[in-house]
Amino acid sequence: MATRRIVSTEKSLLEKDDSIGASPAAHEKSSIAPAVPTDVIMKLLAFTLAMIVVPIGSYFATVHTLFKGNSTYAGALAAIMANVVLIGYVIVAYTEDQSEQLDEKKKETKKAR
Repeated sequence: MATRRIVSTEKSLLEKDDSIGASPAAHEKSSIAPAVPTDVIMKLLAFTLAMIVVPIGSYFATVHTLFKGNSTYAGALAAIMANVVLIGYVIVAYTEDQSEQLDEKKKETKKAR
C-alpha cells in the first residue's frame, strides 16, 4: 500500500539550497579573503628559502676556507645552521602568536570599559 506525497507544499531542491546549509544565501555576498594572512605566507616563504640557502651556503663557504677541505666539519656546521634557521622560525611563529593573543586581550578590556 503506497501513499502519495503532496508535492505542491514541498520546496524544490533549489529552494532548499538557498535557506539551508553553510553556503550563503543568494542575496548575501561571499567572502573571498584568504584564510591565511599575506605576512604569514611571506614569513614562511622567507624561512623556506633560508632553510635551503643558509646550510648549503655555509657548507660551500667554509669547506675550503675555514676547514681546509674537511667536509665533515663543514657538514656539521651546515646541520647546525639548519637548526638555527628552524629555531628562528619557531621563535618568530611563537612571538607572532603571543602578539595576537595580547591584541585580543586589549580589545576585550577596551570593550569592557
